[in-house]
Amino acid sequence: MREFLVGTDWWTDCDDAMALRLLARAHRAGEIRIRGVGINACMQDSAASLAGFLRLEGVTDIPLGLDRAATDFGGRPPYQRHLAQYAPDWHNDRAEDAIALYRRLLAAAETPLEIIEIGYPQVLAGLLGSPADALSPLGGLELVRQKVKKCWVMAGKWDENPGRENNFGRNERSRRAGAALCRLCPVPITFLGWEAGASVITGNELEPGDALAQALRDHGSGNGRSSWDPMLALLALTGDETAAGYDTVRGRASVDPETGCNHFTQAPDGPHCFVVKNRPDGFYQRAINEKIKTMRK
Repeated sequence: MREFLVGTDWWTDCDDAMALRLLARAHRAGEIRIRGVGINACMQDSAASLAGFLRLEGVTDIPLGLDRAATDFGGRPPYQRHLAQYAPDWHNDRAEDAIALYRRLLAAAETPLEIIEIGYPQVLAGLLGSPADALSPLGGLELVRQKVKKCWVMAGKWDENPGRENNFGRNERSRRAGAALCRLCPVPITFLGWEAGASVITGNELEPGDALAQALRDHGSGNGRSSWDPMLALLALTGDETAAGYDTVRGRASVDPETGCNHFTQAPDGPHCFVVKNRPDGFYQRAINEKIKTMRK
């Protein structure tokens, strides 16, 4: 069975919630195993709202981590306040430090796993730069080299060179972390960029009483939302870019730590690739809407 660590900003946008439903349902069905989820934007109800959402999905066995320093992204999403009521026993102090969570879970992994990142990159960058400690005698770079097979990352804007997108370019920490991730990561990375998900609208076929539909309405996207994060989640779950409906461009990605602009140098043996849709938008929309649809009681 494929095993994953999942990173999410779980911030002001609702596409994270659609992605987490895809992943939680695959976990609950025994199709994959999610070892842990790291939240990389810290707000008042971050941990409680994600714990509440996972409980609504019937998932209570996934440990949560949080980057408590990530308070500089701004916003106050109403969907977090609504979802937190389903986990009144949770609060941010209950979550582990996100980097420590990743180190602990990687050290304990018997076989290499995969990482899905649909948020900001500073936890992954922090993991790569982490020193040996009581959790593992390995520094982060070697720990990832030994215990991670691949990273699937929603970030960048790859139809322009250079391009610029929120997950890399939001603030100084995300810019510097994106640069470190691209420079240091010792395992392959597949990127899904802004241009892939912007025109694919999903979440518009949910029933009104569905908590996910409420999260979309809270965001102001009751008629659906661009599908950056659920497209990355579905791509990672499929595990094969071609089978998921994409062509790939291979080479080496980089991020300017001062501007957050992403660059790409093509090379047939490069460690990175970004995906390019080779199907109509409706193909991806139908696949996601089918998997996130409201379950009948």
